[in-house]
Amino acid sequence: MRAVVQRVSRASVSVDGAVVGAIDSPGLLVLLGVTHTDTPAVADKLADKTWQLRILEGERSCAEAHAPLLVVSQFTLYADTRKGRRPSWSAAAPGPVSEPLVAAYVDALRARGADVATGRFGAMMEVSLVNSGPVTLLLEADA
Repeated sequence: MRAVVQRVSRASVSVDGAVVGAIDSPGLLVLLGVTHTDTPAVADKLADKTWQLRILEGERSCAEAHAPLLVVSQFTLYADTRKGRRPSWSAAAPGPVSEPLVAAYVDALRARGADVATGRFGAMMEVSLVNSGPVTLLLEADA
């Protein structure tokens, strides 16, 4: 499982022009990708890492600051661009595998007390954000 985590002042995700998820205060935007070997345990481990990550103002975590998160599924995080000009998506788990694992990640955050907004799995989404810092990190969790 792979996540691009951005510290934001605010962020939203829209589908067909309608906002489906948003955070309007400082927090984290998480773009989340799933690969074939990921499990609910991996999702839980990465959720804990995200929740405790001390990258908000004053070196605080979302847990400490009670900051919201916006989680957006992003299969393109597993693109292989080493050859040619067309990315390969073979490392990205298919929808029936990844959708429940994205949900498990969100559920694990919420179980820790997080306020989590989400995009819509599998939809063509438009993500808007105000990156704060900017701070952008890549997190990875393995089985």
